[in-house]
Amino acid sequence: MKSHMLRFLLAGVVALGLVMATATVRAAPKYQWKLAQTWPTNFPIFGDAVVKMADLVEKMSQGQMKIRIDSKNKHKAPFGVLDMVKGDQYQMGHSASYYWKGKDLNMLPFTTMPFGMTAPEQYAWFYYGGGMELMKKVYDKHSVYAFPGGNTGNQMGGWFQREIKGLDDLKGLKMRIPGFAGEVLSKLGVVVTNIPAGELYTSLDRGTIDALEWVGPSLDVNMGFHKIAPFYYTGWHEPATELLFIVNQKRFDALPEHLQAILTTAMEYAAYDMYARSYHESAVNWAAIKKDYPHIKIRTFPKEVMDQMKAENQKLLADKSATNPLFKEIMDSQAAYTGKVREWTRISDYTYLKGNLE
Repeated sequence: MKSHMLRFLLAGVVALGLVMATATVRAAPKYQWKLAQTWPTNFPIFGDAVVKMADLVEKMSQGQMKIRIDSKNKHKAPFGVLDMVKGDQYQMGHSASYYWKGKDLNMLPFTTMPFGMTAPEQYAWFYYGGGMELMKKVYDKHSVYAFPGGNTGNQMGGWFQREIKGLDDLKGLKMRIPGFAGEVLSKLGVVVTNIPAGELYTSLDRGTIDALEWVGPSLDVNMGFHKIAPFYYTGWHEPATELLFIVNQKRFDALPEHLQAILTTAMEYAAYDMYARSYHESAVNWAAIKKDYPHIKIRTFPKEVMDQMKAENQKLLADKSATNPLFKEIMDSQAAYTGKVREWTRISDYTYLKGNLE
């Protein structure tokens, strides 16, 4: 009887506590934030991750915090997200670090680097290998906090109208490929260009460009490149493309601790969910390409091409590191961590897959 009564009283206390907590939340000040994203309205996977994050924040905070999402269609500045968050025009943003390499080269490595880490390796580096501390060191200068914002996994090397059999086939080839990879390929004679997403299909179809890199099957199928380019090359340039959430520091620091925890947790969940979604969509879409477009040929760049790309990549890294101590610190950290974690990748995932695929 006493035990039953005790359980009843405890249940009452818990219920009363929940009612009081809910009343406290309802009475607490509301936080209405705005987020600017680089992506257009209803952009799949990337934009979906942002929506999921905002929904989680509202639900976990019981409505105390709400985040309005503005796409590039509204704010008209897809590559101006950093400046808008820094200036508190928006309290948050979702983009990619390498878009701002012209503003600050040290941001570049926090997206991905050619011949760099895989997504699991890079996540381990971020959270347990010093990556988050280095990213904070870079972004503190811009008055924002930075958080991993979702990974595409290993991106494909691009769609090509003709097969690449050697280095000579790259000379004069016109290709859309941005970032550090574009600098590497330009050293091999590729005419690198950057074309807006909405013009890519037409440019490839009409021969304005001979090849292009986008993401992978998860997003390439929606663009229709498989209908006009028969050669699909495996990746080397973006092995772990991580997007980014950025938050205005003063705004984040002004939040109550429980809302800081909720926001951080929601961003982490949305980032990992995007990685899982990207992997799933790539598998599903590649199966569809194989079924409906059997003429598509998967190719890997010849060894002489890969060797030359690696060599040029190392030269560029050395040149930039020689004049930028912080960039060198970041690249040294990534190299040291890769040397450690890659051995485990080799004897675990690589050996397992090699044994089962042969």
